[in-house]
Amino acid sequence: MQTARADIDGTALEYVERGRGAPLVLVHGSASDRRTWEAQVSALGTRFRTIAYSRRYHWPNAPIAAGADYAMQQQVDDLRALLPALQAAPAHLAGHSYGALVALHLAMREPWLVRSLVLCEPPAVTLFVHNSPRAAELASLLLARPRTALAILKFGATGVAPATAAARRGDMEAAMRVFGKAVLGRAFYGRLSAARLEQVQANAIQAEFLGSGFPPLQEAAVRSVQVPTLLVGGARSPRLFHRLLDGLEALLPVSRRVEIAAASHIVHEDNPRAYNVALARFVAEH
Repeated sequence: MQTARADIDGTALEYVERGRGAPLVLVHGSASDRRTWEAQVSALGTRFRTIAYSRRYHWPNAPIAAGADYAMQQQVDDLRALLPALQAAPAHLAGHSYGALVALHLAMREPWLVRSLVLCEPPAVTLFVHNSPRAAELASLLLARPRTALAILKFGATGVAPATAAARRGDMEAAMRVFGKAVLGRAFYGRLSAARLEQVQANAIQAEFLGSGFPPLQEAAVRSVQVPTLLVGGARSPRLFHRLLDGLEALLPVSRRVEIAAASHIVHEDNPRAYNVALARFVAEH
């Protein structure tokens, strides 16, 4: 397995690479780095040219500067530049959570760079509401999609709001603990190993909670994505992620969906064998 760094707009992004063949690029989520994909790089690197990189500001890359915005558009720009730099375009993109949203935005903006998409529980909340929704917006969603609205409200009240408050006062340990329990569920959060908790803390980025948030997701833009897409969910994930996948499934024109048993939000870590089988089959088809 090769470890290297790519220079992207003056910033070094570390990546690991294994195997030959069609490029498969893995895009990690929040509280993570390239290490989250170890089981995928080992297994899928025998069939594809498998690349896992650490996104900007994530371990072991340079940390974010004081006062800088943790902006998704910059993350999309990085992936846009990384693929040609590694001679990996067009690539099969497999993203998890925040990384899945990055991959989706790239496919909407630069479809020629993407051969297929595997989107594992992207937090596509802005498909339904703005980052800081007003009461009228939530009331409208409650009438149109009550289950989705209730899931968003619950996640905001038990996860986003208290985690952001903790981040604002500089208590990142509390922020990551509260957010982790909301995202994974208490049971799955309690099962995280010491090594995985270390990875969480190594990627506890205050600016991610206090920054500009997610850009809007327009229905027309999502419908424009013509590349084959596999939507992946965990059978034990919080209900919010199921509702968000429902919304994407209704819009993406060339998509199918799979649910991974015995897995919560970190699907590829909770049940790597089942996730790898689903991913490998899909990529091999396309």
